[in-house]
Amino acid sequence: MSMSTPLESATLSSGNTFGSETDRLALLDLKKRITRDPFHVLGSWNDSIHFCNWVGVTCNPSTKRVLILKLNSHKLVGSLPPSIGNLTHLTGINLRNNSFHGEIPQEMGRLQSLQALNLSQNSLGGKIPTNISHCTQLRVLNLYSNHIIGSIPNQLSSLLNLNILWIDINSLTGAIPAWIGNFSSLHELFLSRNNFQGSIPNELGRLTSLEVFSLAANNLYGIIPSSIYNISSIKNFSVAVNQLHGELPQNLSINLPNLETFHCGVNKFTGTVPASLLNSSRIQILDFPYNGFTGTLPAENLGSLRSLVSLNFGENSLGNRKTDDLNFLSFLANCTSLEMLDLSTNQFGGEFPRSIANLSTQLKYLYFGANLIHGSIPDDIGKFVNLTVLGLDFNRLTGTVPDGIGKLQKLVGLYLNDNKFSGPIASSLGNLTSLTQLYMFNNRFEGMGDLVKLVELDVSGNKLSGEIPTTLGSCIMLARLYLE
Repeated sequence: MSMSTPLESATLSSGNTFGSETDRLALLDLKKRITRDPFHVLGSWNDSIHFCNWVGVTCNPSTKRVLILKLNSHKLVGSLPPSIGNLTHLTGINLRNNSFHGEIPQEMGRLQSLQALNLSQNSLGGKIPTNISHCTQLRVLNLYSNHIIGSIPNQLSSLLNLNILWIDINSLTGAIPAWIGNFSSLHELFLSRNNFQGSIPNELGRLTSLEVFSLAANNLYGIIPSSIYNISSIKNFSVAVNQLHGELPQNLSINLPNLETFHCGVNKFTGTVPASLLNSSRIQILDFPYNGFTGTLPAENLGSLRSLVSLNFGENSLGNRKTDDLNFLSFLANCTSLEMLDLSTNQFGGEFPRSIANLSTQLKYLYFGANLIHGSIPDDIGKFVNLTVLGLDFNRLTGTVPDGIGKLQKLVGLYLNDNKFSGPIASSLGNLTSLTQLYMFNNRFEGMGDLVKLVELDVSGNKLSGEIPTTLGSCIMLARLYLE
């Protein structure tokens, strides 16, 4: 059995005391840098109690050294002092959701026991400190939503234990480093909403544990490396709002069996929509707008999307301008959780099938605008009682507006303009007390019903006659009225 001598015990005690004093002074230095503390969370940071009992501070009970600093979501305003690097036993820092400004001190690199650094949702600027590369125990690096500039320093390639890398919503530039592909334990990669340029490195395909792949809203170009599509663990995939092109592989969902969300909108993708992608029971969101996809949607596969919440193929070239173009809607009846369906600005022809009434009653957003759809609005449109937006504009629809639309009590926007509707405007529209935008111009309407709480009303380009309804006088929020 080993026993320490009195001299050794005194030395250890002295070391702990010295270290504890260093920690206390570093915390007080941080307090001095706080210029606003509206909730007075630092009120306890004084000598009346030991600093290990201060709000937001967790210490090792034996050594009395600070292990965790947690001051998130307290609306603190201030900056980070270099002396924060003296808290050398720290394993976790969470200052998320405050208003810290200035730069992240290079002295952070002294925190070699640090496992989690969360400075997200602040106003920090400057570059990512190169010295963070010394924090080789880091599992979580979260700098999301700040004002950080510059490129990702190559020195950070030493952070081989990272599980989570969140540096999205900043002003970072340069290329995405290929060495990120060496982070074999990485589960979440968020690089979106920066100014990264260049192509997606093929090396990222080595991230075989990755579950979140988010590179949206940058200036990336080229094709997505095939190696990325082979990361079978990916659940959430987002490359939207870039300049990527090429075709999606037909076996996409087979190679990504755990896929739940897929965002590739606002790019330059072409070709057909992979049938396998529409054959996964896990998928919740498919977001493909503003691309160049052609062909039809694989009808039979749609019935497998039982978890689907949002399907957006707006602004593409889908459809064949044929009478059976919309028959695939029948297969969406199995998608009982569907809340958003946007097929606007394509080339869908034909009429709405009667089976459209079988779509999810959870629908909140239904948009078919700017297609080649003819026929009439289905009478049972009123069953979609949760709709907030209904867009049927710029088509070839005829007939009258069914009274059933008056049952859509949650409707905020109704867009029926640029069709061939005729007859009087349904009086049941007066029941839509949440409606703020009603566009009915360029049709053949001949009369107006009672319209209530509108902000914007456009019925120009019709065959309306007679006097302006007195009920418009009760529309106290009406800001824009077009009757020409």
